[in-house]
Amino acid sequence: MSEKLIKKLKLTRQASLELRHAETLKKNAVLNSVAQVLSSVEKQNEILNANKKDIKSLPKGTTPAFIDRLALDKERIDLMAESLRQVSALEDPLTGVQSRKLESGLILKRVPAPLGVILMIFESRPNVAIEGFGLAFKAGNAIILRGGRESMGTTKVIYKIINEALVQNDFSPDTVWGITDPDRKLTSFLLKQKEYIDIVVPRGGPGLIKFVVENSPIPIIKNDRGLCHVYVHKDADLDMALKIVFNSKTQRPSACNSMETVLVNRKIATEFINQLYSLCLEKNVEWHVDSETLKILKKKPHVKLAKKEDWNTEYLDQIMNCRIVDSYEEAVKHIENHGSRHSESIITKSEPLARKFQNEIDAAVVYWNASTRFTDGFEFGLGGELGISTQKLHVRGPVGLKELTSFRWVVDGTGQIRK
Repeated sequence: MSEKLIKKLKLTRQASLELRHAETLKKNAVLNSVAQVLSSVEKQNEILNANKKDIKSLPKGTTPAFIDRLALDKERIDLMAESLRQVSALEDPLTGVQSRKLESGLILKRVPAPLGVILMIFESRPNVAIEGFGLAFKAGNAIILRGGRESMGTTKVIYKIINEALVQNDFSPDTVWGITDPDRKLTSFLLKQKEYIDIVVPRGGPGLIKFVVENSPIPIIKNDRGLCHVYVHKDADLDMALKIVFNSKTQRPSACNSMETVLVNRKIATEFINQLYSLCLEKNVEWHVDSETLKILKKKPHVKLAKKEDWNTEYLDQIMNCRIVDSYEEAVKHIENHGSRHSESIITKSEPLARKFQNEIDAAVVYWNASTRFTDGFEFGLGGELGISTQKLHVRGPVGLKELTSFRWVVDGTGQIRK
């Protein structure tokens, strides 16, 4: 197996070298070609049929949140196509050379450059394959896509569409290697191939990320868990706060940018929590709460006393924590102790307090009077994302086009030597 894989890796590496110099118009033609095929009724039906088979093959007891991440419908496929169109319309990140002349007479140029070959390992969500391909390709990178076994029927159709578009537009099909073999030994092997792979992007749960970190010497862009909070301050517009908290939790709870904990200032706690509870009934939200919130909600259904570990749990489901705090400072302390550095939000009428929150909270994205659900490459106008990076080196937040490039120094001389 290893000889066959090394041969494939060499072809992918060669394709990445050829892609570095591809014209923007030619890259955009591929993206638009895939988008057009994805928008056709025939291909959408093929993808949806494969997706139904993947869902049907899931074991009994699979959570609704997991099924939601895997499931596709016409609207989600249309969004995949739109993502590619948006990426096509964006400026090529490999343009924009910066130049200056040194005292020695040397002309120094800072030139954008692709990262090279990216290995992206993702779980369940087949639309991630399209986002990963679109962004990596436009930024001049070859990409190896390894999805979870639960989505491999769906991704197999998607990979075929991509490869056909590459060939039709005179690009090597090895530019995108979509893996449909569920053997985990293959993944373990690839994670060791530092000679051929430049970056690994694990996009999934804590188990996947831990496995990659512990088993690969290759640099990693880590998309860690999203344990997001919304703090409702005592001066908040309650109608606005209700809409934001409800949206942050329930709009798509299976996403990493959904809220897991709402922190409520004591001065508005009784009124706000009762109204929020009533609003959440329509979504059957399960509440894990502190002792004071439990007194407010008394013996209402779907409410239980939170365990210590709940404050550190990413549910990705219609479950949320609620805690009453005495002050802004207590809310910040809670977020510092339990947050995952992903997305945090404050609801307040006070701009000075909001700016203080945005300056003090150490997270990739910090909001004032807005839902955490906006932390998304598509929503940020990036055309999509390879994930939300919670690390601090190379990239933080949505991983878009520019985040998939580095730079090189190009130096022109006229015979200079260093004294």
